[in-house]
Amino acid sequence: MKPAARLGALCLALCCLGGARGLWRSDSHEWHKLIMVHHWPATVCKEVKNHCKDPPDYWTIHGLWPDKSEGCNRSWHFNPEEIKDLLPDMKIYWPDLLHPSPNRSLHLWKHEWEKHGTCAAQLEALNSQKKYFGKSLDLSKELALNSTLQKLGITPSTYYQISDIKDALVSVYGVVPKVQCLPKQGGEEVQLLAQIEVCFSRDLQLQDCMAPGGPAPRGPEARPAASLGLEVCKDGVLFYPALNKTNH
Repeated sequence: MKPAARLGALCLALCCLGGARGLWRSDSHEWHKLIMVHHWPATVCKEVKNHCKDPPDYWTIHGLWPDKSEGCNRSWHFNPEEIKDLLPDMKIYWPDLLHPSPNRSLHLWKHEWEKHGTCAAQLEALNSQKKYFGKSLDLSKELALNSTLQKLGITPSTYYQISDIKDALVSVYGVVPKVQCLPKQGGEEVQLLAQIEVCFSRDLQLQDCMAPGGPAPRGPEARPAASLGLEVCKDGVLFYPALNKTNH
């Protein structure tokens, strides 16, 4: 084979080797921060009505989302074998609240990897399925949202000013979170606490999700909660509902 032909074959081989997993390198998928999202099962289940089955009574992970991109590599499919060592923790901290089937959580984890994980994989610390889900679990445990809220005296079955919840979280984490609610509906008097987002920089350091007193985000950053009908909590009162297990 001539040198030029060998060079061409080598380039083609390298392209094929890098192929699928290199697609996320496109500039169109650049992102600036990661959003660690926890949601409150009592509110999620109220929104989706009869889809929940035996939901936990603690905050669970929804996902770890890059802020400006999604679906960065549609050929890099979820493989549960890659995270089998993480499954005991995944089932506790990251259950699927919306798909009550025997393997229900696989649906959520597949969705989170293919939509968000393939974009987060731009970072070496997140560039495999095991790294992405493992680091998400680590960040969740570091934030310790459930125990943090309890220590702050923020407990279910209680009304709060949204500003009091945000200020309390800032006092612990040192950054401004984003707090999302289920808007007032039919028989509800106030919005319901639904989701709390805490943000990290690309080097996995805590950073503000929203500027203090700033407007609600718009565009891609505001979309992920839309499927559940959630929105950034409006100033004023919210209710932190308790889980009513008799309804599930």
